[in-house]
Amino acid sequence: MRLNVTINGEERQADDVWEGESLLYVLRERLGLPGSKNACEQGECGSCTVYLDDLPVCACLVAAGQAEGRVVRTVEGLADGDTLDPIQQSFVDQGAVQCGFCTPGLIVAAHDLLNRVPDPSDEEIREALAGNLCRCTGYEKILDAVRVAAKGGVA
Repeated sequence: MRLNVTINGEERQADDVWEGESLLYVLRERLGLPGSKNACEQGECGSCTVYLDDLPVCACLVAAGQAEGRVVRTVEGLADGDTLDPIQQSFVDQGAVQCGFCTPGLIVAAHDLLNRVPDPSDEEIREALAGNLCRCTGYEKILDAVRVAAKGGVA
């Protein structure tokens, strides 16, 4: 099938897509968007989190055919050209990135939280990020990054 999807504000097509292959595979391998990471392929780690019609989803669990005619926003689409989104910049500034494998999914989940709750409590941050696993950071710098972004980037 030919997949027609709007990705990061741009109409995109991918040819010879099997309807059952994952949206994550299409994004990474067919459309050259490697930001979302392929870690567990079971929706358990959150590394592949993207927006699908403004709702965060694990792209590894979405069949490509389900994305037909829909709108996808990846971690790459959060930036405005060369200017990082405030949550992306906060992750860099706060040292919340180590190996970087979980980072794209955490950033999308944190972005979604801050869009819904501009000044979240620690409990709300932890709940929003609960579906994202990190094996490197111990989470404290990640929580700091969300807190700082919520305060407008001021540590």
